[in-house]
Amino acid sequence: MSATFRIYPGHTAVLNMDCQAGIVSIYTKGEHDAFLARTSSVLNHARASHMTVIHVKVGFRPGLPEVSSQHQLFGGIKASQQHQKLFEEPLGSIPPALAPTENEVVITKHRVSAFTGTDLAMILRANDLDTLVLFGIATSGVVLSTLLEASDADFRLAVIKDCCADLDAELHAALIDRLFPSRATVLSAADFIKLISN
Repeated sequence: MSATFRIYPGHTAVLNMDCQAGIVSIYTKGEHDAFLARTSSVLNHARASHMTVIHVKVGFRPGLPEVSSQHQLFGGIKASQQHQKLFEEPLGSIPPALAPTENEVVITKHRVSAFTGTDLAMILRANDLDTLVLFGIATSGVVLSTLLEASDADFRLAVIKDCCADLDAELHAALIDRLFPSRATVLSAADFIKLISN
């Protein structure tokens, strides 16, 4: 844990990204309950410390008019009714353990990054939030894309490594151990809780 990273609750947003029921069940096999317990604990401690909690999810209108068939990732979803079910109720919902509480913002996105095509940046600016604590699924998807965009926009950043998951364990490890530390402070859930409890 970085001894120099400081969190100022009034200027910090915790982003719970793409932790939707179907996605969580696919990416956390064998660890589903433990993952939900860790992420839920992070959110509850953030709330108790008066940080802003923002939930980000993937969602589309019927027929996916937001998606080009040429998009390498989402074009496959547009072409598959089976894949689309992953982003519809009930699989597309945020699990009860991580669900938004009253007045917490939910951002619906149509691309990988939490910023692309959403009003996330506006909400952060409007609320004077300059520090982002990120976690979600997948490490090589929303976490990576959002981290890189936020870094280029000069946000102070932390990533909660054990609240991220990826189907490629080697890629997950490379990002957590090698790439992310060059842009952010990498913490465990326990590190984060200890940091804000001091």
